[in-house]
Amino acid sequence: MKFSIARDALIKPLNLVAGVVERRQTLPILSNVLLVLDGTTLSLTGTDLEVELVGRVELDAPGVDGEVTVPARKFVDICKSLPDGSNIELSVEAGKATVKAGRSRFTLSTLPAADFPAVEGGAGTISLALSQSLMKRLIDGTAFAMAQQDVRYYLNGLYLEVLGGRLRMVATDGHRLALATAPERVDVADAGVIIPRKGVLELSRLLDGAAPLQLSVGSNHIRASNEQFTFTSKLVDGKFPDYERVIPKSPDKAVVGDRAELKQAFTRTAILSNEKYRGVRLKLSDNTLDITANNPEQEQAEEVVAVQYAGAELEIGFNVSYLLDVLSVLSQSNVRLSLSDEASSALLEHAEAPTEQEPEMLYVVMPMRL
Repeated sequence: MKFSIARDALIKPLNLVAGVVERRQTLPILSNVLLVLDGTTLSLTGTDLEVELVGRVELDAPGVDGEVTVPARKFVDICKSLPDGSNIELSVEAGKATVKAGRSRFTLSTLPAADFPAVEGGAGTISLALSQSLMKRLIDGTAFAMAQQDVRYYLNGLYLEVLGGRLRMVATDGHRLALATAPERVDVADAGVIIPRKGVLELSRLLDGAAPLQLSVGSNHIRASNEQFTFTSKLVDGKFPDYERVIPKSPDKAVVGDRAELKQAFTRTAILSNEKYRGVRLKLSDNTLDITANNPEQEQAEEVVAVQYAGAELEIGFNVSYLLDVLSVLSQSNVRLSLSDEASSALLEHAEAPTEQEPEMLYVVMPMRL
């Protein structure tokens, strides 16, 4: 195996693929990246047995076809350390990979490509095409609400659902819920799968191009592919909770406020909130929202924000981090906060209906006793 490639063309796909590779592995070959040359197409593959990413890059000239695995982290560090604009030559001989660039020369150990594991795929039961930008908006609008290392393992991921022709993504950690619905209908059968947390984060890192994405969902895997990459992730085997039940159905109090102004006010009050519980108290009266925070050191922060509100007076507590997470992903200038009483969950959404190109975003945050 032998080929030559511009450093700048190799760095991006190599970085993305190496991101999947865990630093500490029980199997030595899982610390390696698989390089396969076929004509002028160089494929790079990384996996941790749960998630697999194949990146592809076209060479200017064909080399000598072949396949090999090299240590991912070392190969990335070598390529990064080389000067911009340099040309990298890689050749494999007698179980060693030699990397040359200018006057630099590195010899890396290799492991046989035949031993490199592949994530089981198989044919998908659902197949649909959508833009990378839409997929990224759906993920970014919900992924922050995923649980981390919860014993309810089905919460440690993102629920992708097709229901009545609408594509949705849902995440919850038991204290809050994020739901995003794609604007366009899809012509596929109803289904729902849970993508594991690592798979969600790695897929989000990939989505920055304009090329459409082909999404394929099987019984135990999800695959997203285009000309630059093929991403495959195993699915979480579990039943996602009935999220519709926790969405407040008829809140009778509505507050509309400026998103940026509210975000700044919550950010300032959060400074003096309890570091462990992050609680803030919201007091609503005519067109006024009073936000206060206290901590065990007897310190206090207070912010008064002008809002549109004409209901009865109400006091309610929330985890300020949850509110800030929502205000960070909503994009319209005004947001609506819908409430019933101090013991019921709040509903946060855009104040105006989304445009035809924008996903519909909905957030539920449980109250706190303060």
